Amino acid sequence: MSSYYADKGAVLADVFGAKRVDVDPHGIVVDGRRFPVVDDVIVLLEPGAYTKRVSHALEKSLAPPPGQFASDIQSTFGQEWTAYPRILAEHENEFRQYFDLVDIDSLGNATVCDLGCGSGRWSFFLRTRCRQLILVDFSDAIFVARDNLRDCGNALFFMGDLTNLPLRQGFADLVVCLGVLHHLPVPALYQVRRLRRLAPRVLVYIYYALDNRPGYFRAVLAIVTGLRQLTSQVANPKIRSMIAWTLTMGVYVPVLALGRILNWLRLGALVPLYDTYKEKSLQRIRQDVYDRFFTRIEQRVTKSSVLKLKDTFASVTVSPNLPYWHFLCESGTGNTD
Repeated sequence: MSSYYADKGAVLADVFGAKRVDVDPHGIVVDGRRFPVVDDVIVLLEPGAYTKRVSHALEKSLAPPPGQFASDIQSTFGQEWTAYPRILAEHENEFRQYFDLVDIDSLGNATVCDLGCGSGRWSFFLRTRCRQLILVDFSDAIFVARDNLRDCGNALFFMGDLTNLPLRQGFADLVVCLGVLHHLPVPALYQVRRLRRLAPRVLVYIYYALDNRPGYFRAVLAIVTGLRQLTSQVANPKIRSMIAWTLTMGVYVPVLALGRILNWLRLGALVPLYDTYKEKSLQRIRQDVYDRFFTRIEQRVTKSSVLKLKDTFASVTVSPNLPYWHFLCESGTGNTD
């Protein structure tokens, strides 16, 4: 059995900053350090952070997760992208919204790293636009991404913790980290600063603190947060699916209907959720509901706090467009500790 990585030794050596990489059907050896490969995914995690799928494949017993590693978040996102694996046509419009700060046509010779790639939906639209793709996720979502990019021979797939990647400094030209850092058990903006070592440009989306919205938006958020703290404790996949459908049909659909009615008076933007979901399908909304209500950790940032990243990066550009706030950081001198 040949390895997907059999002809990628030179690329792997560059990404790891290694003198030598050896590839066999079951793993890669980087300067003497072995990393297993499961279903074309290179596993960078320590055994204590393995998912059940990886532990079973490698015949390893599950061990207690290390330190701040959020195993429940890992499990939730593995379940989410296994339940919602498809790349939808509407994802392309979302891709263009997120990448409004990036000249996509300039990426032809670039290495792009998709951190917290989930199903690989952003990489799917980058796969013919860049020289090399590197996808990283710490959950079983990485296997979904591998399936979605079967036609992409210029991609590397890693199961790894983005806060502790054994890859060389500056291995990518652009890092993309969209909708990920707000779910980590470390301060999101601190982690943005740490991403500077990986690439000279970093495109990020972190949940916004509704700082450009009327005060009642934040009051509604407080209620939703209380509900999320309850629903995030539900582990049963069938019950989660039922809750997701109930919230989609019982909350999101009626609210969007109200937004459409008020939009005739050009007041739709005053309705929470309307701007974000007015053009999305039920399937897409349901996936977002799952994402929103079954994750224990949620951080939110203001635009002013994002702009403080200028203490680390030469420039920080915040898009004025949805989704708020996504922003592009470009490297310069500064404190990254």
